[in-house]
Amino acid sequence: MADLSIETAVLNQHGPLHIAGIDEAGRGALAGPVVAAAVFLPLDNPNALAQLAEVNDSKQLTPATRESLFSRITHHASAYAIALEPAEVIDEIGIVPATKRAMVTAVTQLPLPAQYLLIDGNIHLPTLNLPQQAIIRGDGRCLSIAAASILAKVTRDRLMVELDAIYPDYGFARHKGYGTAVHLHALAQHGPCPHHRYTFAPLKAVPGKGQFLFG
Repeated sequence: MADLSIETAVLNQHGPLHIAGIDEAGRGALAGPVVAAAVFLPLDNPNALAQLAEVNDSKQLTPATRESLFSRITHHASAYAIALEPAEVIDEIGIVPATKRAMVTAVTQLPLPAQYLLIDGNIHLPTLNLPQQAIIRGDGRCLSIAAASILAKVTRDRLMVELDAIYPDYGFARHKGYGTAVHLHALAQHGPCPHHRYTFAPLKAVPGKGQFLFG
């Protein structure tokens, strides 16, 4: 269960800081954007933090719980920002650079300046001249990162539901662009849409129906 032990250690070492938890959603999908969120939790407000006691790794929560916690986080967080990079950028520069770009954008869009970053996974953001920790499985260990994971996941899921209404053949509302059997079957039937990531296996694609091949 995510907690505040990492944030507390940072505060004990450095004193009061704006600590941003950062995470992404959609890195491994075959379609749709990668979404990143940055969150300042109200570390000096025990009453507000009590409202976030159920926050945990978004992958461990039901969709209904994520939606409920999304509302609580956006209400009680000291600040937050969400950014994305679309499929065409992912194909152009690669998923890791696109993920980092979305994270940097989220941090720079925070209404308060970040002073310390806690980032999920093995990611460093060298374009941000800030002290930062990359934390493996941070979304299950660090409350700030877990909150960011929920904001990113819920935002991306909502976007994929919107894409499903535009491209109903693929089932985006069901699988959110990940490589499920249903998604792969739809790709084999219809070919990719403009929001697919053409550089991702198993896509070896030329736009247009009938041009999807399994790699």
